[in-house]
Amino acid sequence: MNRSARRRLTAAVLTVVAVTASATACSSDADDTSTKAEGGGTYTIWDPYPQFEKGSAWAKLLDGCGTEAGVKIKRTAFDTSDLANKALLAAQQDNSADVLIVDNPVVSTLAEAGVLTTTEDNKLDTSKVSPNLLAAGQSGGKTYGTPIGANTLALYYNKAVLKKAGVDISSVTDWKSLTAAMAKVKKAGKKGITFSAIGTEEGSFQFLPWFWGSGAKLTELDSSQAVSALSLWKKWLDKGYAPNSVINNTQTTSWQEFASGDYAFAENGTWQLANAEKAGFEYGVIPVPGASGGDAAAPTGGEFVTIPVQGDTGRYATSQKLVSCLTNSENLLETDTTLSYVAPTTEVQDKQVAADAKLKPWVDAVKAAKGRTSDDLGTKYPKISEQMWKAVQSALSGSASPKDALGSAQSAVK
Repeated sequence: MNRSARRRLTAAVLTVVAVTASATACSSDADDTSTKAEGGGTYTIWDPYPQFEKGSAWAKLLDGCGTEAGVKIKRTAFDTSDLANKALLAAQQDNSADVLIVDNPVVSTLAEAGVLTTTEDNKLDTSKVSPNLLAAGQSGGKTYGTPIGANTLALYYNKAVLKKAGVDISSVTDWKSLTAAMAKVKKAGKKGITFSAIGTEEGSFQFLPWFWGSGAKLTELDSSQAVSALSLWKKWLDKGYAPNSVINNTQTTSWQEFASGDYAFAENGTWQLANAEKAGFEYGVIPVPGASGGDAAAPTGGEFVTIPVQGDTGRYATSQKLVSCLTNSENLLETDTTLSYVAPTTEVQDKQVAADAKLKPWVDAVKAAKGRTSDDLGTKYPKISEQMWKAVQSALSGSASPKDALGSAQSAVK
């Protein structure tokens, strides 16, 4: 590896820490963290699913794809952030996994560090993947891997709370009607909405649907549209529609507030579906509305299946077979059901909705969703995101107006 490539990898190790403070559900560390096994008949797969142990459906799928490709699989599972750092260090040592499944915002960081091969290099067919989901794995006009599934944000609502307040959910179509619904809910003695505005990537993740729903762009944090989005959140706090606790809320604590049964709405993700079923009240889901109507673009969570650069290029053909197996329609349907993900192809999404009608609003939300590193932002995103969450914190705490907070954020990014 030449000197400039090593410098890129070292810089990427620092960058990836910020990016991987992801908004998707976190996992605990896995026990097996051994490096790649030797031998042409063994291929290594690293994934961020330590919750799935040996003998699980996921582990059996990996072994099955290995059998189909004529090789043995050595699987290692890491925590999401740990996996990204391990991948960068392994690349420095020319000891990368054959297949790497990684959180989608990290793909561009690994790609720019020279860790990943392109789909063109390895003839991976991504033609069926929804373009908005595939964009999260694109950098510099090239595609690095294919998504295994996606999750995103939407609005959960408590049917009983809205009924008591006389709100018809079909009337909630834009920011004005959503705010009006909260006013009725407060008048009826309940609470409007809860969300996470914590000063981390999680806060940016939750703010993005409103930011993008205003028509704002991440390259212009201080635009009038961006100011309108932050002003909306500030108005909700000032009116008492949202609690001051949102400033410190994670998505988990925000969900706990909604689960109390006092709130009309909660912004949260597909990973809360199982908890929603246990909440003890009837709920529904609608995509986050745009400022003037329609579905706002929410950020995508979920992983990409990628093929890292290898010193032995003869391994690529088998790695391609493994990735193609893991992401074929039949296996996507099974895997995404297990992970509570929406599939990355229309074909499988239709099958998911046919099997469970409750997934329809989530499929709609994913269709409108957008990758955080899309628009070719790549490694610029972490810095933009950090300034965004700082602006949100500043405005909601009252230390600066939304306009001034976002103005300072844009100056810092520049």
